[in-house]
Amino acid sequence: MIAIFEKIPIQIHEDSKTASKKIAQEIAALIKDKASKKQNCVLGMATGSTPKTLYAELVRLHKEKGLSFKNVITFNLDEYYPMKPDAPQSYHTFMNKHLFQHIDIDPKNIHIPDGTIDKSSMHNYGKAFEKAIEDAGGIDLQILGIGLNGHIGFNEPGSSRNSITRIAALDNGTRLANAYEFNNISDVPRLALTMGITTILKSKKIVLLAFGASKAEIIRASIEEKITERIPASLLQEHEDCIFHLDQASASKLTRFEAPWLTGQIKWTEKLIRKAVCSLAIQLKKPLLMLSKEDYLNEGLADLLEKHGPVGNINLRVFNGLRDTITGWPGGKPTEEVPRHPERRNPAQKRVIIFSPHPDDDIISMGGTFLRLAQQGHDIHVGYQTSGNIAVSDEFVMRQIDFAVEFDGNFSIDKSRASKIWDDAASFIKTKKQHDKDTPEIRNIKGMIRRTEARATCRYVGVKDENIHFMNLPFYETGLIAKNPPTDEDVNIHMELIQKIKPHQIFAAGDFADPHGTHKVCFEVMFEALKRLKSANDPSVADCRLWLYRGAWAEWDIWDIDMAIPMSPDQVLEKRNGIFIHQSQKDGVVFQGNDSREFWQRAEDRNAETAKLFDQLGLPQYAALEAFMRYEY
Repeated sequence: MIAIFEKIPIQIHEDSKTASKKIAQEIAALIKDKASKKQNCVLGMATGSTPKTLYAELVRLHKEKGLSFKNVITFNLDEYYPMKPDAPQSYHTFMNKHLFQHIDIDPKNIHIPDGTIDKSSMHNYGKAFEKAIEDAGGIDLQILGIGLNGHIGFNEPGSSRNSITRIAALDNGTRLANAYEFNNISDVPRLALTMGITTILKSKKIVLLAFGASKAEIIRASIEEKITERIPASLLQEHEDCIFHLDQASASKLTRFEAPWLTGQIKWTEKLIRKAVCSLAIQLKKPLLMLSKEDYLNEGLADLLEKHGPVGNINLRVFNGLRDTITGWPGGKPTEEVPRHPERRNPAQKRVIIFSPHPDDDIISMGGTFLRLAQQGHDIHVGYQTSGNIAVSDEFVMRQIDFAVEFDGNFSIDKSRASKIWDDAASFIKTKKQHDKDTPEIRNIKGMIRRTEARATCRYVGVKDENIHFMNLPFYETGLIAKNPPTDEDVNIHMELIQKIKPHQIFAAGDFADPHGTHKVCFEVMFEALKRLKSANDPSVADCRLWLYRGAWAEWDIWDIDMAIPMSPDQVLEKRNGIFIHQSQKDGVVFQGNDSREFWQRAEDRNAETAKLFDQLGLPQYAALEAFMRYEY
């Protein structure tokens, strides 16, 4: 019955690397088949973070397996306008960096829209670009990504089904999402050159890639909802040979996962029962205990009633399960044994490690719980996984150096060192261009700023100085937005800290919607460390539970919550004050993503929304709730 919902074929992969290898093999086979027939292979190319792993795999196939691109002709989807080809943010630069300079393609066979063309010539230029595709024999395989609003290429919502290569205005959400490539949002172009939707649909085969939870909603809409120009990717339903390659996160909102009871026979687990009943209550805006038999039958849950009814028992089962997640004792309640409590009672004082990808994720995402753990006497350690230095603005650096110069001038005999640092930094920043790597000294200053803020937050919470661990994972320290792949060195740093602390609890970021991937990489290296220690029967993890938090970029669905920590209005304010200690991240986020709110606002709103949802389902009312999911390793 899945085909009733999904109007475009999909293939779900373990992760982006697995998907990229699969697609790269298909492209390689196509190139070789065309070469054997002495024909050119015409590829439509996409840019952005999504196809990077695909291009890396194609480069590997060229270097290690001898895949030749001499018979390949490429046409890129789009380019910012205006944009010089040698600009760091240009798609010419992107394609050369990630693919073309590493393979044997003939430069004459590369076609990327020209971001310097005069506007008055644009109509003729677009027609010429279309003609070049036609003369090449048409696009054999078009690679696509997808924007959060459903754009393909730079065809934003509302683009005509009949559109061709042209200049298009960029949606503000798209500009926000791409702002990380520029110094600030005002530098992001408002226009782009793009292939039209008709141009894309003329391709003989279309392969769309989407990875990560942030793409889940638009993937569902594109695949399952009606065709509409408001969601350009939904127009791909019209294509005869189109497939979406997804990972589990980007596919998570499809009906087969979101409401599998509607797609055929399923095995009812405790979590699936909670998901079905909570979804029903949310949809009908009813408290859990007010759901009726008719509600279940009308919404496709007859099978659940038949196997686990009557309805009153199911309602109460789900209600009690959610109620039991709520606790004011995140480390367990030492004074009494509480049945079905999320955490065990003993040991009464637990050793806790909070892993924080950036130097403020701990207080942003679980500040209320952080404070409770300290107030309840647990031995808290914080592992700041990365320096977070690229997220400090140049203006903030100059402000701090200015203070240091003033301080030296008033309290020391010789202020020459501080003045020299000021002069060097001011000179560099004044001539700094977009995407220039900061000098080591400036990066060190930016890291120092974030460390001092993290220390101040820990002291505010009540964490001892010796329990603050700056891990400075090597994968992060490139000085650029693009990071190095993680290595065993990153894993070993985690293993050493875990072995030293021997924690009873680990709290780690499970928020993988971070568009730059730092949260996900930090989780993966931490999780690999835990797995290696467990497989070696290391005693440091013999009595350790892993809890995942969210908040900076997304929140857990209510059916995934295993522990919910309530906060009063005063506790919400206490958490907010802790976040405000990170002044370098206040009043403007360097890497904003597509959310215009500051991080403290995002987390506070999500905590309040979770509490409101519990309240709507008939559970106790709180000002806010921080949510955690227990994760097995």
